[in-house]
Amino acid sequence: MNAPQPIAGVAADLRAGKTSSVELTQAALARIAAPVGEGPRVFTRVYANAVDQAAEQDRHRARGVIASPLAGVPISIKDLFDVAGETTLAGSKVLVGQPPAGRDAEVVARLKRAGAVIIGKTNMTEFAFSGLGLNPHYGTPRNPWDRERGRIPGGSSSGAAVSVTDGMAVATIGTDTGGSVRIPAALCGLVGFKPTAARVPRTGVLPLSLTLDSVGPIAPSVACCALLDAVLAGEKADELPPVPLAALRFAAPQRYVLDGLDTHVAAAFERAKSRLAAAGAQIVEIAFGETEELPELNAKGSFSAAEAWAWHKDFIEARGELYDPRVLTRILRGKDISAEELATLHQRRADLIRRAQRVTAQFDALLMPTVPIVAPELGPLVASDDAYYRTNLLVLRNTAVANFLDRCALSLPCSEPGQPPVGLMLMGEHGADRRLLSIGFSVEKALA
Repeated sequence: MNAPQPIAGVAADLRAGKTSSVELTQAALARIAAPVGEGPRVFTRVYANAVDQAAEQDRHRARGVIASPLAGVPISIKDLFDVAGETTLAGSKVLVGQPPAGRDAEVVARLKRAGAVIIGKTNMTEFAFSGLGLNPHYGTPRNPWDRERGRIPGGSSSGAAVSVTDGMAVATIGTDTGGSVRIPAALCGLVGFKPTAARVPRTGVLPLSLTLDSVGPIAPSVACCALLDAVLAGEKADELPPVPLAALRFAAPQRYVLDGLDTHVAAAFERAKSRLAAAGAQIVEIAFGETEELPELNAKGSFSAAEAWAWHKDFIEARGELYDPRVLTRILRGKDISAEELATLHQRRADLIRRAQRVTAQFDALLMPTVPIVAPELGPLVASDDAYYRTNLLVLRNTAVANFLDRCALSLPCSEPGQPPVGLMLMGEHGADRRLLSIGFSVEKALA
C-alpha cells in the first residue's frame, strides 16, 4: 500500500502552485471511475459538481482568500450525512424514494464553509450496524492490504477508509457508535479519531444510537484528524503542540481487551509499547476489570438495538424485506428491551463511567489494540452467519469500550512495513479530545 498524502502536504502543494484544486479533484474522480478499481463499491454517490466546487476554491485562492487549510481539498463523507436536495440512504435500499433532506447536516455545512470539496458519499454497512463493513446491496470495498484474497475493510465506515487509501479523497468523515471510525482505520492502516460524543453536532446525521453515536475523521495522520476535528467541532483550526513522551503516563489494561489477540496484533502491540517506553513514556499495567462488565450489560442488545428499533420499527413493518437480514436481526433485538430495562441500563452505564474514571484519572491515556485481529477474508463471513456474528463481536469489542464510557479515542497504525495493518488505540478521558490528539502526535512520531 502506498501511503496517502496528508492534508498538510496537499495544502502546501496548493499554496506553492504545484497543483490546483481542480487537478486534485479530477485525479480523485478518475480513481473513482477506474474500471479496475474499488470506486463502484466505495461510493454510493459521486458529486458531478465536485470540479465546480474545486474551481470556485481555485478562484478564491487566486484572490488570496483561503478559508482554511482544507480549502480545495477533496473530502468524502459517509452515507449517513444529509446533503440538501437528496435522500440519505445509509447504505440501504429501504430509504430509496424517501423525501430528500431540506438542508445539509451541520458537519457538512462546516466542511463546506472551510472550503472542502465534497467529492461523494461513501458506502457503509447498512444503517451502520456492524463493524465488518459488508453490504449486500452496494457491494463491499476490498481492503487495500491483500486485496487479491478479498479482505474486509472494517466497518461500518467501510467505503470511507478505502476512499482515502485509494486516493479517491484526501480524508473522510465517518461515524462511530461502537468503533465504526477506528475499526476501518486500523484495518486499512490509517488514523481514526472518535471524539467525545457531544463534541461534534449530529444534526442531520441519520442515527443508529442517539446515546452512543459520534462523528469523526479517518485520515493519513494525526495532524489531519486534529484539523478535521477542529472544523467539525466548530473551533479554530490551531496547530496542537505535541506532548513530550517522557512527560506521559499510560495505562495498559491486561484484562478483556487482550483476550484472543492474533499473533500479528499481539506482536505489533508489544512493539508499540516498547517504542513508547524507549522514548521515555511510563507504561503501567492495570487490570481495569470494569471492562469485563460490558458483555453482561450489552447482552440484550444495548442502546444500539433499543434505539435503532425505535427509529426503524415503522420502516420494518412497511419494507422489512429490503433490509440486510443480518442488520435486521440485530435491530429486532431491540424490540424486546423494555423502557424499564433501558432506564436501568442508563443508570448502570453512569455508574460504570464513574467507577472507570476513578481508575484511569491518574493516567494520560489508556493503550490497547484497536482490533484484536487483522482483517479477515470476506468470503467466509459472507458464507456463514455464525462466522459473521462471532467475528463482528470480536472486532467491535475493544473499540466499543470508549463509546460506552463516553470517551475520546484515537487509532494509530503500529504494524511494521509489509505486515498486515494493525491499530494502536489511545483512549482518553471524557472531553479531553484536544489533549488526546496532542498526545497522539508524539505517539505517532515514536511509532513511525
